[in-house]
Amino acid sequence: MMGSRQEAQGALFYEFSIETHVPPDHMLRSVDQFVDLASIRQHLAPFYSSTGRPSVDPELMIRMLLVGYIMGIRSERRLCEEVHLNLAYRWFCRLDLTVPVPDHSTFSKNRHGRFRDSDLLRQLFESVVARCLEEGLASGQRLAADASIIAADANRQNSTPKSDWQPGSIDPIDAPRAVREYLDTLDDAAFGAASPVEPKFTSHSDPASQWTGARGGPAYFAYSTNYLIDTDNGVILNVEATRSIRQAEVGSVRTMIDRVNDTFGIAPERLIADTAYGTGVMLDWLDQQRGIAPHIPVVDKSARRDGTFERADFAYDAERDAYICPGGKELRQSRRAFTKPREMKPDDDGMLRYRAGKADCDACDLKARCCPKEPSRKVTRSIFEPSRDRARAIAQTTDYAISCKLRKKVEMLFAHLKRILGLSRLRLRGPSGARDEFHLAATAQNLRKLAKLLPTPPVSC
Repeated sequence: MMGSRQEAQGALFYEFSIETHVPPDHMLRSVDQFVDLASIRQHLAPFYSSTGRPSVDPELMIRMLLVGYIMGIRSERRLCEEVHLNLAYRWFCRLDLTVPVPDHSTFSKNRHGRFRDSDLLRQLFESVVARCLEEGLASGQRLAADASIIAADANRQNSTPKSDWQPGSIDPIDAPRAVREYLDTLDDAAFGAASPVEPKFTSHSDPASQWTGARGGPAYFAYSTNYLIDTDNGVILNVEATRSIRQAEVGSVRTMIDRVNDTFGIAPERLIADTAYGTGVMLDWLDQQRGIAPHIPVVDKSARRDGTFERADFAYDAERDAYICPGGKELRQSRRAFTKPREMKPDDDGMLRYRAGKADCDACDLKARCCPKEPSRKVTRSIFEPSRDRARAIAQTTDYAISCKLRKKVEMLFAHLKRILGLSRLRLRGPSGARDEFHLAATAQNLRKLAKLLPTPPVSC
């Protein structure tokens, strides 16, 4: 028999609990146990006035932002609509059915003011990292680093070629917020000072973004998000926003390693990264200055394609500071006999040059395979060669083979960031906007990691 027509009837009283309508296995229920925002009010207290009407609860705004990034809701306007309609979102945000949802403009006003002035989002991220360390999800001994390019909210049509771009002619008073941030970061190692090379085009709306064609397709404006992760469970220990150029990305790793050491006392045993980080300066900084084993392929451009002997065919004698050629002759930095020993200085590229004697090369049977077009053979040696040699020795070990597999965990996080969380393009402009988005996204990824790896306590109804 067909049931009677269901019609909504007004009732005088309702007995309704949001708690009972949130599924026990819901993602936000699992995440909620790891969200501790008790210190937010104290942290933001100096940035609020003691007079006037009460503002929107900052804890509510942070919870709503977390919902957006955890669930992949990229628009704050849509986020407000979803929180208004979705019971699970209301439950996570501690909103009763009768409490109105804040307007989307509230987020912009607080983000550009209190949140950035207090560096609240970084503190939020670090509090989640501290929880991961407390739960034993990260040991801090094996770290991996990499960068991923995220498209900026800028387009080619609203840009200027480098020949026409004049930062000195910009009036900071009348300039948009993203342009003012660009002017403030011209001396920042992660942005303006990362490289003396100017980009081909500069965006009018977001001049700090980098014009890049790194993906091999059409070029576009972008920022780079840099991750430093613990390879035990893929926990993100630190995140940094930079220009999408190699110099800035490599420099950010040093910044992040120092930051996790200062904040959490983490002194890693090894760092895992790809070839982009295998420069002599970086390897020396890790090996000699920080005592970190570099599990990184060495950048080596000494290979030859004409069949002649390469630098690897020459053996270095550390005691005599000389190279021994395949013919058994010495290559020294100086062929002159000084009364007082002189220390040879490297060139601007940090390279020392070792030369063979012309008489030795002329009498050598291997000259055709060594230096057929030159009177004598020359070999260069980097001032960072001891660290490079250590990295080469590490590359021959079993631990290095394991590290190569662990390095994929960083790429998996970037794939999750773009495919699941939907952060393939920024919606905020300027260096501060990029930092805010990257911090919130990394926080969401760590919270999802906690929810996945740690059991959810039973729900009491």
